[in-house]
Amino acid sequence: MVGLQAQQYQGKNVVIIGLGLTGLSCVQFFLTRGVVPRVMDTRAVPPGIDKLPDNVICHSGSLNDEWLLQADLIVASPGIALATKQLQLAANKGIEIVGDIELFCREVDAPIVAITGSNGKSTVTSLVGEMAKAAGISVGVGGNIGIPALSLLNQGHSLYVLELSSFQLETTSSLQAAAATVLNISEDHMDRYPLGLEQYRAAKLRIYDNAQHCIVNAQDVLTLPTDHRLNQCTSFGLNNGDYYFDTQKRVLIAKGETVLDASEMHLTGQHNYMNALAALALADTVGIPREASIKVLKEYAGLVHRFQLVLFNNGVRWINDSKATNVGSTEAALNGLHVDGTIYLLLGGDGKSADFSPLKNYISADNYRLYCFGRDGKQLAELAPEKSVLTETMEQSLRQIAPLLKTGDMVLLSPACASLDQFKSFEQRGDIFAQLAKELG
Repeated sequence: MVGLQAQQYQGKNVVIIGLGLTGLSCVQFFLTRGVVPRVMDTRAVPPGIDKLPDNVICHSGSLNDEWLLQADLIVASPGIALATKQLQLAANKGIEIVGDIELFCREVDAPIVAITGSNGKSTVTSLVGEMAKAAGISVGVGGNIGIPALSLLNQGHSLYVLELSSFQLETTSSLQAAAATVLNISEDHMDRYPLGLEQYRAAKLRIYDNAQHCIVNAQDVLTLPTDHRLNQCTSFGLNNGDYYFDTQKRVLIAKGETVLDASEMHLTGQHNYMNALAALALADTVGIPREASIKVLKEYAGLVHRFQLVLFNNGVRWINDSKATNVGSTEAALNGLHVDGTIYLLLGGDGKSADFSPLKNYISADNYRLYCFGRDGKQLAELAPEKSVLTETMEQSLRQIAPLLKTGDMVLLSPACASLDQFKSFEQRGDIFAQLAKELG
């Protein structure tokens, strides 16, 4: 199968847009198939350019229109919109445009668990991967998290668990997942989806195309397939679904059987119980033994930058939720949050044209104080002007908060925005928050 697939690229003029880890994995993919691609990146000094083989030429600082229109195949980074004028011209000329996930799906010879959603997908991907490992299964975990999918090929894996973004799904047509899920859908990347939420949702729902099993969120109708397969879906939810969290008894129930008490888990919060149920449903679907899955749910402590306690000192909790790069993710953090003292909530960054108004339901509580910063800080402060402080940077906010703290308070970075206006990544934003917490707390 792999040999036949490799032949389809022989003699083709291949152009890769975007370098970095994923771009380099694409370069390596083609080189091993006897094809020398050309690479372009809009950044003046793309990450990974020093790792390019000498025989691969790279155009940097802009797109190269001439190369694109001469190509037989364009492999586009998820970071570039298909609506970009140059890509539209290429598409209109009949040039095939794919992403790295499409290349992976054409080659893969083992089942894929495919996971998308506005929030929680990294946690669920990580959980399912750990469940497979605990069962002794050779598993490749990657995609939008950690390792590029193409780097997982030919490693002897018998299962793949992929986190997939809406951007990756737009350029993928050969995915045939053994189990696929859309965990939830809320506004995100509206700057890339001018037609709004339905356009974003349509990209997410592509994950169900040709999937053997669909895992859907009983609380979120937007996660349901739009075709006849609704009856073939397995659901997870709060108090209802094939897999559900009983909010009274605080237990996880799978197909009528109580499988775990929430008190036995390190993960906390309803959003994490939903993540755990989704992971369990996916694991069950692909035959991962339940015993291994439950063991992982008891031991798993969560991801860095996802509602991570970075300091508990003088009765004050400092929580790094920097991975909350959209409104829905911050809502998940605030939903059901009980704090005896004041919650100092840090919001800000690049909101990607999102509507921040859903946050009003949570921050109206008397014990919230908002500290807003970055590109969209002013807009966020306007959600509750009487309890908001506007600063230029996150550090300025934290230095103003520190002298006010009392036992029982919480400092929560859950910004509802991307980080790239002031930081290299949400990871860097979270790391700096953690450093400042240790200095100021």
